[in-house]
Amino acid sequence: MPADGNLPAVVPAAVDAAQRIRTNPHNLEAEQALIGSILLDNQLMGRIGDNLRPVHFYDPLHARLFETMSTMIAKGQLADGVTVQARFANDAALKELGGATYIGTLVLQACDPAAAPDYARLIFDLALRRDLIRIGSEMMHSAEDSATVDDATHLIEAAENQLFKLAETGQAGGGLQSFAESLAESLETAAAAFKRDGRLIGVPTGFDELDRMLGGLHKSDLLILAGRPSMGKSSLATNIAFNAARRYATETRADGSHEVVDGGVVALYSLEMSAEQLTMRILADYTGIGSDRMRRGDMSKDEYARLTDAAIELNQLPLYIDDSGGLSISALAARARRLQRQRGLHLIVVDYLQLVTSSTRRGDGRVQEVSEVTMGLKALAKELSVPVIALSQLSRKVEEREDKRPQLSDLRESGSIEQDADVVMFVYRPAYYLEREEPKPGTDRHLEWQNELSALANIAEVIIGKQRHGPIGKIRLGFQAELTKFTNLDTSLRFEDNYE
Repeated sequence: MPADGNLPAVVPAAVDAAQRIRTNPHNLEAEQALIGSILLDNQLMGRIGDNLRPVHFYDPLHARLFETMSTMIAKGQLADGVTVQARFANDAALKELGGATYIGTLVLQACDPAAAPDYARLIFDLALRRDLIRIGSEMMHSAEDSATVDDATHLIEAAENQLFKLAETGQAGGGLQSFAESLAESLETAAAAFKRDGRLIGVPTGFDELDRMLGGLHKSDLLILAGRPSMGKSSLATNIAFNAARRYATETRADGSHEVVDGGVVALYSLEMSAEQLTMRILADYTGIGSDRMRRGDMSKDEYARLTDAAIELNQLPLYIDDSGGLSISALAARARRLQRQRGLHLIVVDYLQLVTSSTRRGDGRVQEVSEVTMGLKALAKELSVPVIALSQLSRKVEEREDKRPQLSDLRESGSIEQDADVVMFVYRPAYYLEREEPKPGTDRHLEWQNELSALANIAEVIIGKQRHGPIGKIRLGFQAELTKFTNLDTSLRFEDNYE
């Protein structure tokens, strides 16, 4: 203490921090008025919208009161001063405030029913402001902490992640969810499927038999599409991305909002091929003109006219390609969040998994790095509520077997990939291996080989080796090598034998 006995002046930073704590945005009177009005008129719960949740209330008691009232009203029960008081008869926090007297005070403080939605918006807005203050404080602390192991880029990505969640859900962090909330979401999914009268709920792949087996590509699912080189896994993934984007359609709801009824906006991360190469493949798929011929200019006038017409028709295709090399899982996720916020997002395709780099691990081994990437992709699928298709390489063990059909154990760094994936699919083209087994020309075996090769030349198999929500098995697709394009086959060619 100074010699004059006076206390030392408080440093401005401490004053500022204390002031921020004291003035953390909230409005207890608005919370009381809204709860009181709902106690008087339960129908107001349906008018204030579904954005406001218990977590947005500043006072924990108000949060619990609102949650209890919401549950009672959802069950068709009366939530008034008497019934709610009975539910909180032994609540210590309510007793401290006066018990039934405090419930009566809430009723007396009730706002005008017509103003209830405005009070709800105010409470919601103040909750967002509190979270923004917290995120900003955490960002400042992390940026000032010289001991942090993360570089500035990772700090930006972490902050962007929190801000995205806050913008999308009104909550910067996750937490425990009641079974009632999960049950409501499940019923909404089932109701949507029922209303579609057997049509797909998930994003369509554009391949009838694959959609039949998978039910489309479902939200929050991580799907692994694997195969040996030259099997066509990149082509199939590009075809799926194009089919989903091409079928994108919305309809307007009664409240003026838009609902996606088919297809979706697609993000395609190509870490191996350039955006130009992928676009050439898509144009080849659409026009029937081989991409190699486009590069050489080997086209007739009619074909060139068809190509230019296709470019005009596909100009507004909701397909976004990122061909950045060496992309980290955190950067990939940040770009996906940004796209969903700005344009919407319904499907992510990553070509391919082993080229995505870890954000934090250094020198821990390839298996650990791939494990972080697969966990990150699964977390991203859940966070954005979109399906994620990630391509993967297979080990050379396939080549050592007589039957070259892939198995789950053939996945490179297979432990984490197989564990995190909801669906694992393999692409297999028997003609690829048969071409390399040509017998001596002029023999009877050579004639048999030619006939067999001719029958299998344009056939590919998609083997579903794992599916959490449905059957496993295999289907056949057509494959046009000159267009790098997969197609539907006549369903009479489908076979049902199980894949073990």
